[in-house]
Amino acid sequence: LQTCRLLLAKSLLTDTRIPVAHVASAAGFGSLRRFNHLFKERYRLTPTQLRKKRSADDDQGIVLHLAYRPPFGFEQLLRFFRARQIEGVEAVGDASYTRAARFEGAAADGGDIVGWIRVEDEPSKNRLRIQMSESLLPVISQVAVRVRRQFDVDCDPDAVHEGIRSLDDLVPGAAVRGTRVPGAFDAFETAVRAVLGQQVSVQAANKLAARIAAAYGTSVDLGVEGLRFLFPTARDFLALDPIEDALGELGVIKTRSRTIRELAHLVVGGELDLEPGADIAHQMEMLLAVKGIGPWSASYIAMRTLGYTDAFLETDAGIKHALPDLSPKERLAAAERWRPWRAYANVCLWNSLG
Repeated sequence: LQTCRLLLAKSLLTDTRIPVAHVASAAGFGSLRRFNHLFKERYRLTPTQLRKKRSADDDQGIVLHLAYRPPFGFEQLLRFFRARQIEGVEAVGDASYTRAARFEGAAADGGDIVGWIRVEDEPSKNRLRIQMSESLLPVISQVAVRVRRQFDVDCDPDAVHEGIRSLDDLVPGAAVRGTRVPGAFDAFETAVRAVLGQQVSVQAANKLAARIAAAYGTSVDLGVEGLRFLFPTARDFLALDPIEDALGELGVIKTRSRTIRELAHLVVGGELDLEPGADIAHQMEMLLAVKGIGPWSASYIAMRTLGYTDAFLETDAGIKHALPDLSPKERLAAAERWRPWRAYANVCLWNSLG
């Protein structure tokens, strides 16, 4: 943890003009003296000396870099996010992902911290470039954690490819080295989006999510084109009474409205934890106990929010199209050889459809 804090501090010192004292705080050091001592011990330079050595080409706000193991399927990730973007909350361009971000209760007074982030690829340096509003400085380490999850930065592409390369026996060319599993920046938002996507097209689910964001989210002016709303929190959904009527006016059927309410109740009560580090098996049990959440939804949510690398969606429409000659039972049996990387096999099969 200390090493991670020092690396974050080093990145902030070299890539931004944030005052040293603020860098220490943002990186998680409670004592500036302790920060200076550890920094000099590790890097043989004081924070101020390191900053003097940096290139002076960054006047663009707060910028972080996250290194990854190449190859990295950034374009495939963008294509996935672009197809599912929530209008007003996210904006996915040809080479970047931008979104409005909220960190509940993270401010010193217990309020929310809000801002925007933009993620781009720097393939020549094998790293992602994360630019963000200065308002997110107090939660910069949390931003890094969320982006790591969303873009599957910690994946070992060689190990994954070795585990799923037999996929080519069923669909020639499907096992593409560098494939990443699309994660989630906001876990609850992704869970709601999954419920909205049950038995409807991706486009239809996008429209429902955008209507919900506009009707019951928080309006924001972040100075970034395309970003107008923060998606409603779990508490926001619980405040809709009755939720069936509130969401029904937007086109959401009653059964899904009730499922969303139950998810919100479990999240607010702390019974459902969709953040990295949670016990996946236990959280899957919690999801499956929710009326309206079946194996497909539970596995999909766990794959996107909890980093469940062994999730497999044998009943998914896309998987059915990619493996049309196999029944769901036969698909599940065939996927046994891809453990523990079946989630990557899912994505490769989706991508094989073009």
